[in-house]
Amino acid sequence: MSIKEEVLALKPIEKLKLIDELLLSLDKPNKDFDDVWAKEVEKRVDAYDKGQILKIEAKEYYEYQQSNL
Repeated sequence: MSIKEEVLALKPIEKLKLIDELLLSLDKPNKDFDDVWAKEVEKRVDAYDKGQILKIEAKEYYEYQQSNL
């Protein structure tokens, strides 16, 4: 029996418990990712401080995106 077949054969409550465990396993800290993201944030803040990039309000961004679909 495949894993998929085994999972589909579970009782609903067992499926929910499995789903919960799987979702929790996806949300574990990842130091490499955190380090890369921290460097990216520093780079963006530095560029903003130097006037190399501008800020816009989220509302403006979403309105712009919607108008260009």
